[in-house]
Amino acid sequence: MKKHLGTLTIFSTILLLSLSSLLTVTAQDNNDAPLRLAVAGLKHGHAPFIFARKGKTDVNVVGIYEPDTELAGRYAVKYSLDKQLFYTDLAKMLDAVKPEALAAYGSIFDHLAAVEACAPRGIHVMVEKPLATNLTQAKRMEQLASQHRIYLLTNYETSWYPSVAKTLQLVNDSNFIGHKRKVVVHDGHEGPKEIGVGKEFLDWLTDPVQNGGGAVVDFGCYGANLMTCLMGDEKPVSVTAVLRNFKPDVYTKVDDEATIIVSYPTAQCIIQASWNWPFSRKDMEVYGDSGYIIAVNNQSMRTKNRQTKNEQNITVTSKEVAVYEDPFSYFRDVVRGKISIPKNGLYSLENNVMVVRILEAAKESAKKGQTVMIKY
Repeated sequence: MKKHLGTLTIFSTILLLSLSSLLTVTAQDNNDAPLRLAVAGLKHGHAPFIFARKGKTDVNVVGIYEPDTELAGRYAVKYSLDKQLFYTDLAKMLDAVKPEALAAYGSIFDHLAAVEACAPRGIHVMVEKPLATNLTQAKRMEQLASQHRIYLLTNYETSWYPSVAKTLQLVNDSNFIGHKRKVVVHDGHEGPKEIGVGKEFLDWLTDPVQNGGGAVVDFGCYGANLMTCLMGDEKPVSVTAVLRNFKPDVYTKVDDEATIIVSYPTAQCIIQASWNWPFSRKDMEVYGDSGYIIAVNNQSMRTKNRQTKNEQNITVTSKEVAVYEDPFSYFRDVVRGKISIPKNGLYSLENNVMVVRILEAAKESAKKGQTVMIKY
């Protein structure tokens, strides 16, 4: 009897080890498999990014929700997409294709509906900047993400920049500039109509409900996002903003010019967001009490501190600094657990709820003509 029990124990142990190995291999295979990604909406001008990732196999688009069938048809032809991918009902698409994650490319106002549909289904979401049109929406999205334990990322072009990654490294890791005192961020272009964005994009981008504002939202969010990351746990105390409409014949419902001053206990940020620049720009100046860093574009930088004495011109690429230059690869690795989103990091939920809080205060300040104290 003891002999039989011993044999049974050995057999059970071998079986358990075999099952454990099989589960490990299966988990590893799944971890390396392409991310099953759905798309919600095609009316955002950045929607083509996901369909133009030639040669990359880390993400598979398994379903596309777009109620405008004419627009969907144009995308199907332009990117040689199977028409079976397209749905006019978001819930039906999610239940039919069962994606792991979703990229939202509708209006900013539509982000909440995407999260409300995905979160209860355990589907992770990445939206285009900013997170939401107002703080009520942002808090609801935050609550849903927490309740259903999903990742909720916000994608900004500047998050892909090696110059931004290098700036954060110099400021936070090496204390290159000393204590942060002033940050100036310039973002924008000649105007969405002037640069020729598609009609479906322009229609909601210039709508105060669907976008939440004009240049103040479209480009003000970049500075708020960068500053929130730079300041870490230090929260802003007040916002002062002036919104202007220099082209009322073109932008009849929203601002086209915004200057936002965000005050912190130890620093200040000046955000200059505009649809009136003579050319497109996304640059940042970070000043401390012992040096400065100027990120001129995605790779070019100028730096100076008391040790270097003279200004240095630097070109930085993803070979020199750790940065994902493709947001979908970043999204996939977050979902797969290969990387974690830093607290207050550029993609993080806490950062982007703060962004919406700052933008809402900016709109209130401009409307009232006075500084607005931020309440928590």
